[in-house]
Amino acid sequence: MVSGLINANPIIYEKKERRTRAAPTALQDEYAVEPIDQQEIFDHIRDIKDPEHPYSLEELKVITEEAVEVDDQRNYVRITFTPTVEHCSMATIIGLCLRVKLMRSLPSRYKVDIRVAPGSHATEAAVNKQLNDKERVAAALENPNLLDMVDECLAPSYY
Repeated sequence: MVSGLINANPIIYEKKERRTRAAPTALQDEYAVEPIDQQEIFDHIRDIKDPEHPYSLEELKVITEEAVEVDDQRNYVRITFTPTVEHCSMATIIGLCLRVKLMRSLPSRYKVDIRVAPGSHATEAAVNKQLNDKERVAAALENPNLLDMVDECLAPSYY
């Protein structure tokens, strides 16, 4: 994916077992709004590939289910991710991938907040500001090279 790896030998963690979601009962209204919860958000983002490695963000423990906060009543989602190294130059790309995946997966009523875990990155404040600025995100997504990188990270993997 990217030459000159920042973290050439990352630690790989085991993926959590996928849980099945309860199927709606026949008595429920087919048009009823189902709440979105932490597990559903995590399931959307767990398989995003790291921009530098052929591993998912879950396998690298960049994201965990515990780092997903959802307030369905207020239409709010916060993802806190932890880069594998303090000087990760891919932190903004990872955050952009998380944002784009959720933009494509969630109803537009949700406000999504993407954050680097406190103390996990050398330029944490700058990365957080960039990831949560609508104009910067829009400009980044107009860059065909960045969009290709994001799409590659979001592409399904079959392993």
